[in-house]
Amino acid sequence: MHARTIDSLALDSYQRAARVILANHLVTRTYPDRIALPLLRRWATELREDLAELFGYRLEVTETTARLFPILDQLDAGRPARTTGDRVFDRRRYAYLALALAALGRAGDQITLSELADQVAAYTERVDGLELAPDRAADRDAFVDAVGWLAARGAVTLADGDAGGWASDPEAGEALYDIDRSIVFALFRPPRALQHLQSVTGLLSEAAGGGAETRSPAQAAAARKVRRALVEKPVVYADELDEPERSLLAQEKLVTEVEYLTGLRAERRAEGVALIDSSGRLSDVRFPGTGTLAQVALLLAGEIADLVLDIDNPVERRPRPERPYTDLVDQLDSAIPVTTVFAPLADPLDVFGAQEDSDEPAEEPEIPDFPFLESSWIRDTVKMLTDRYGNTFAAQWQADVAGLTGEVVSLLERLRLVELVDGGLLILPALARYRGAIVTIRTRAESELFLSPTELGADDALADSTAVTASDSTAGTASDSTAKGSGN
Repeated sequence: MHARTIDSLALDSYQRAARVILANHLVTRTYPDRIALPLLRRWATELREDLAELFGYRLEVTETTARLFPILDQLDAGRPARTTGDRVFDRRRYAYLALALAALGRAGDQITLSELADQVAAYTERVDGLELAPDRAADRDAFVDAVGWLAARGAVTLADGDAGGWASDPEAGEALYDIDRSIVFALFRPPRALQHLQSVTGLLSEAAGGGAETRSPAQAAAARKVRRALVEKPVVYADELDEPERSLLAQEKLVTEVEYLTGLRAERRAEGVALIDSSGRLSDVRFPGTGTLAQVALLLAGEIADLVLDIDNPVERRPRPERPYTDLVDQLDSAIPVTTVFAPLADPLDVFGAQEDSDEPAEEPEIPDFPFLESSWIRDTVKMLTDRYGNTFAAQWQADVAGLTGEVVSLLERLRLVELVDGGLLILPALARYRGAIVTIRTRAESELFLSPTELGADDALADSTAVTASDSTAGTASDSTAKGSGN
């Protein structure tokens, strides 16, 4: 591992480069910022070998792009692509994005927004149930969101005009884009030819991901899988792993290797391991954080911890239900256009890669029980918090307690602090690190009372007037690491 041989004065630079590529997967001259690509080019050789050795990832670095090809061990619906306004992509936006990439791959050096829309509209005619009608505002907005996602990564650059003007009135507005073909080609690089896949599961496993050793021994493959989980998930719980992965997670050497590469600090508990990202450069969600949702989530976590840790009034406990990915696989597979699927390139039974035979039966992990709280208690608690602090919430949430509850629970579940089950929530062990939330409300100075909306965003209201911290000394400054930004 090259990180161990790098001079201590340069180690911080190397670790920053590792965090950038693990967080973004695609880096260009302008995305995520202008200093990222030169940093990665400096450490390209060392990173290429370390990422392949530790995770089985492949890294390609050129003059204009750096592209990491990760390996998916399981499907995850929790990291969707998002618009520039942080709205989650729906199926239509994903479809427009894919078709826009296809059109840009055949275009020249420039294209107008209306020309790109016409080409995408022509492609949609070949897809049942999909349409791009330029005279329909919802279609135009979705298409502009897809183009905005590409523009944020530098695949297209606005040369003239305004996409918003075209979205408002395609007859009066127009936009001209320069096309960066190297980025367009770097964006879409699936591990296998999609038209030959009979199931989305064909995109999983090291064999599909292009790891350094697709036929490596089972122990080495399991170690890479555990390291991948550490940088991809906010928390890795031991009860979710099989042997030998549970034993590997408990090994200090394996966790230390990831710490050394990323510069993050691991929190080890009996239940699992979490990498704590105080830099904020490897996490797509910073928690604790500012804004109504993050701070209400922290308040709710504190209320939950107080209830669960009250030994005089024990709460109901339940085992975690098995979470097979069959439903998600079925949903994705049902979207494959059957008329374009050909015979698979590989045996469908081998899509997860070769496994070594073993005569010894796998040891089954002990299934722990977790505290269970009913949905009604969660709703009532958020209502109580709203009654108490609602005047400091962002305006959109003050009258929408149900919507606030749903978004806050979704955030906690995304951070792997709770798990949504029928009738309520299972409380996962990592939530305890945010126990004892303390609220401090300061009176805004008179000079601050007259800030314009541009000076004070709506969702900053709670952050400016209410400070929420946690009694755990690490909770108030650390951010749980999720490693990948949305939509990478």
